[in-house]
Amino acid sequence: MNVHGRSWTLEDTCTLVSLAKEGMPVSVISLKLKRSLADVLVKLNDLGLAPPVEA
Repeated sequence: MNVHGRSWTLEDTCTLVSLAKEGMPVSVISLKLKRSLADVLVKLNDLGLAPPVEA
């Protein structure tokens, strides 16, 4: 669960992983998932994934 009490669903997590592997910038991922940059970065870290490099 993130700081706002919204849990990550399996669908959200799968979308996050797919977008990150495609190299989508974290700022765009956060907009698509309607989550803060911090939430996205923490979840990527939890999953052992490096955040894509911002262009």
